[in-house]
Amino acid sequence: MSGEAPLHGYRILVVEDSPVVGPFTAELLSDLGCTVIGPAPNMAAARELLDGDAEIDAAMMDVHIRGERVFPLCDALDAKGVPFVLTSGYADWQMPDKWEDRPRLAKPYTIDQVEKALAALLDSANTA
Repeated sequence: MSGEAPLHGYRILVVEDSPVVGPFTAELLSDLGCTVIGPAPNMAAARELLDGDAEIDAAMMDVHIRGERVFPLCDALDAKGVPFVLTSGYADWQMPDKWEDRPRLAKPYTIDQVEKALAALLDSANTA
């Protein structure tokens, strides 16, 4: 075993409007060996990162971003073949049917939960 984290080197887009949760998530991902893209605090910044030159392997996105739903970004990521995990601090996970089967993490989440969710997501994306 090399001792290298299973997520080492993956580039993860973070879309999170909380000034506390965004940096916390970025730190967790860095601790897991990921390269963090973002965090994007609003939909415009997220779209800019998504449409930019950065390669993205996966994304972690809060469902609610400054009063907007993140679903247009889900469509854009899906069109690019980029898998994603949805996060929320709310009990209400109302979402379009086509995104119902996507992985979700309830806030507050732990480093173990993030690692497990992303590892499973990236593993299934790499074997698809």
